[in-house]
Amino acid sequence: MKYLYVYVLLYLGFFNEPVMAADNLLVVSLDGLRWQEVFRGYQDDVLNLEDFEGSRKAIVQEFAGNTVQEKRNRLLPFLWQVVAKQGILLGDRDNHSSMQLTNHLWFSYPGYNELLTGKADPKIDSNHANDNANVTFLEWLNSQSGYQNQVAAFASWDVFPAIINRKRSKIPINAGFESAAWPNLSEKAKWLNALQKQIPSPWHNVRLDAFTAGFAQEYILQHQPKVIYLALGETDDFAHQGNYPEYLRGAKRADQFIAKIWELLQSIEQYQGNTNLVITVDHGRGNSANTWQHHASAKAVKGYLHGLNHFENGIPGADQVWLAAMGPDVKTSLDIKQQQDLSLNQVAATAIQLLNLDYQQFSTDIGQPLPIVKQR
Repeated sequence: MKYLYVYVLLYLGFFNEPVMAADNLLVVSLDGLRWQEVFRGYQDDVLNLEDFEGSRKAIVQEFAGNTVQEKRNRLLPFLWQVVAKQGILLGDRDNHSSMQLTNHLWFSYPGYNELLTGKADPKIDSNHANDNANVTFLEWLNSQSGYQNQVAAFASWDVFPAIINRKRSKIPINAGFESAAWPNLSEKAKWLNALQKQIPSPWHNVRLDAFTAGFAQEYILQHQPKVIYLALGETDDFAHQGNYPEYLRGAKRADQFIAKIWELLQSIEQYQGNTNLVITVDHGRGNSANTWQHHASAKAVKGYLHGLNHFENGIPGADQVWLAAMGPDVKTSLDIKQQQDLSLNQVAATAIQLLNLDYQQFSTDIGQPLPIVKQR
């Protein structure tokens, strides 16, 4: 009977075997993708605006469902059919899960700084490409034993070399309209270089996400870095154009790009079953049909984003963000209390903890890790 009792305890998980930390990490940011679309699918109040009368039927055919669950599955199939089933999603305010910014500006550079350094910096008050004085967790990892020259970043927005401070961090960064420039380029990387020059972007400082994802895949195949940061941008820029149909399609394309990179990683021995994935955003957007395309705080509209100063109280909802994660070290559930009052400044410490490193060695005054890492 004694041995049967021990067996039952083991079966029920009373004795937890140590969890081995994965050696690799993929962090993805989707610029300004609202939690509303992530957790609800497309929003009728936005799609029913007069501006979208001509495209409404096509969007409904592409993304409609009989339930919220069906709508969001059609918009973001990898997120909901793979990540949600194998990991965890945070920030669904319809289900008592909340996550927000700690910076007081609610736009991109302050948001990415908070995401990557673990704390807000009031001195960063514009999107100008000024080299970041703060050290990101990517730069710190790149200096740690076992991770030196094992970190790489790929971004659609051309400000990222400044955000990650390429000059100081020495991290390989391919961003904006830069060509792949690492040694011994593959034929596909050369083709992407040529194609990028031939296909115009709708924006002057953000390229199409297909190039960002494509360069990332080619670098992974050639160099197999342990830590990869992928920053996609189409969702934010289509939103600023007021183009809700392409904002939605940009979100779906981003979901597909992440799926392809994840599939690639799982096909390579180094990464297979040995990689954690984190997906999040730099800021939210307005929570109404009249404000969905904007994001700014009351402080921001009095300063850098003064073009939005007719919203004298800022854009409600633009500080609301979300996060998804999966991998061998990521929990699959949290209780309701653990999902409340979470912040973007906790992501940096979480990323470090997922690699089984001490985030306090990085910084002692950053947000604490999110409660998503399995006990080791």
